[in-house]
Amino acid sequence: MDAVAYALPLRHRFRGITVRQGLLLRGPAGWAEWSPFAEYGPREAGQWWLATQEALTEGFPAPVRTDVPVNVTVAAVDPQTAYDIVAGSGCGTAKVKVADPGQSAEDDLARVEAVRAALGTSGRIRVDANGAWDVETAATRLAQLARVGLEYAEQPCASTEELAELRLLLARRGVDVLIAADESIRRSGDPERVVALQAADVAVLKVQPLGGVRRCLELAERLGLPVVVSSALESSVGLAAGVALAAALPELPYACGLNTAAMFTADVTAEPLRAVQGRIAVRPVVVDENGPWRAEPSVTEDWLARLSRASGAIDE
Repeated sequence: MDAVAYALPLRHRFRGITVRQGLLLRGPAGWAEWSPFAEYGPREAGQWWLATQEALTEGFPAPVRTDVPVNVTVAAVDPQTAYDIVAGSGCGTAKVKVADPGQSAEDDLARVEAVRAALGTSGRIRVDANGAWDVETAATRLAQLARVGLEYAEQPCASTEELAELRLLLARRGVDVLIAADESIRRSGDPERVVALQAADVAVLKVQPLGGVRRCLELAERLGLPVVVSSALESSVGLAAGVALAAALPELPYACGLNTAAMFTADVTAEPLRAVQGRIAVRPVVVDENGPWRAEPSVTEDWLARLSRASGAIDE
């Protein structure tokens, strides 16, 4: 089996990094990606390996649609940069990062207002706090941002219990913002608790962290919530798995967070999976094996050593 690490520079700092790294592998069904973030330990990263194995050996389920709607992702940038990103994206929905370390409520509001200006009144805005706020802070910030018009807020608080409390608090205060659960589904170890506690209106599913396309389809059926398929900031090879999930879901009421290849200055293919008029076509990704995306051999060695630890953790 071929295996080589990639290193893709980001246009803007995102999740605290400026270069995204991961491992590409080639198996019987084609190329697949394994790219858990550095802070994930072997057991959690092992779940990502299950998704990689599916792509390597089985491929993906048959699609029920030929393309999927997607949002443009806006990092924690200044308002003018946010406006330019959205205006040039061709997307009618934007996902905006908020609650970034070192930034204020005023910074977040200015960014969201710039995105609204770029989208116009008919565009949809969702914000993602990555669990950074406590319940009261989340309620206050979302009430402020809701005046700009929000489709939903993704993981405003860290725990599932806090999300449930926040939903009730927003309802009592008359703040009309839906709550989407991301980390509470993919990192909690108990995604069904989101439904049991009525903690969210929308489920965000990411293929690699949840163990593959088929596992995500089964989870979506169990949860019974509207689903948004999102990326884990992968190369186009990893994004293809997310597109496959979005294409196979019986219903797809929201734009998906799968246009993240546009956040890189390069990709592992000459034809990245990027949106055209707000949609990404369901198609195979052909890896440019001689492209400049290859990381140094020592980086590949480090990734393979990490993979050995992660795959071993699955069997423990």
